[in-house]
Amino acid sequence: MVNALVRQVRRFPWVTNVTMYGCLFAGGDFVHQLFTRKEKDIDWRHTRNVALIAFSFHGNFNFFWMRFLERSFPGNSVRMVVRKLLLDQTTAAPLVTSVFYTGMSVLEGKPDIFEDWREKFLNTYKTGLMFWPFVQCVNFTLVPLYVRTSFTGCCAFVWATFLCFSRQSGDGTASAALAWISGPLARRAEAGPAGEPGAGGPQRGATSQGEEGVQLREERAMEAGNTKAN
Repeated sequence: MVNALVRQVRRFPWVTNVTMYGCLFAGGDFVHQLFTRKEKDIDWRHTRNVALIAFSFHGNFNFFWMRFLERSFPGNSVRMVVRKLLLDQTTAAPLVTSVFYTGMSVLEGKPDIFEDWREKFLNTYKTGLMFWPFVQCVNFTLVPLYVRTSFTGCCAFVWATFLCFSRQSGDGTASAALAWISGPLARRAEAGPAGEPGAGGPQRGATSQGEEGVQLREERAMEAGNTKAN
C-alpha cells in the first residue's frame, strides 16, 4: 500500500500532495471540535471553511514553495538547510498564518476580517517558532522533494488543531493550548476511578485522622500523669 501511494505521488505530485495536505489540515479542525464540543454536533461548516483554505491556498502554496526553496538552495548541507529555514520562517510562516486568520474571517462573513489577526497573529507566530523550525529541519534534510508537502501536511495536522483552538477559544499561545489539553485530564484525575475522590481526598482524610490520634494520645498521657500526681 505504501509503495502504491509513493508511485501515485511520483506520478501525480501536485494532486496527491495538495490533496493529502488539505485533508490532514481539515482533519485537525475535526479533532479540535471532537474534543471541544463533546455532546454537541460537529460544525461541518467550520470544517468546510478550513478545508477550503487548506486546499485553495495552504496546500498549493506549500507545494510550490518547497520547490522554490530547493531550486534556490539545492542540497541538504548545513549551509543550505539553514538558509531554507531562515527564509521559510521569516517569509512563509507569517504569510500562511495571516491567510488562515483572515481567510476564515472572510468565509464566516465577519465585518472586521483582521480582528483575529490583530489579536492572535503575534502569539501564534511565536508559538510556531517552537514547532516548525524543527519540523522543517527534518523536512529539508531527510525528506525527498516529491513528498515534502505531504510530510508538512502530516505535521500540519497537529498545527491545524492548535490554530482552530486558538482562533475559537485561545489566544495563540502554547500555554493556553496546554491548559486546554490538561484541563480534562486534571478533572479526571481529581474524580478518580468510577467518580471516586482523587488521591488528594484520601490523603487529606488520612492526615486528619492521624492528627486526631496524636491529640488523643496526648490527652490520655496528661490524664495518666494527673492520676499519678494525686
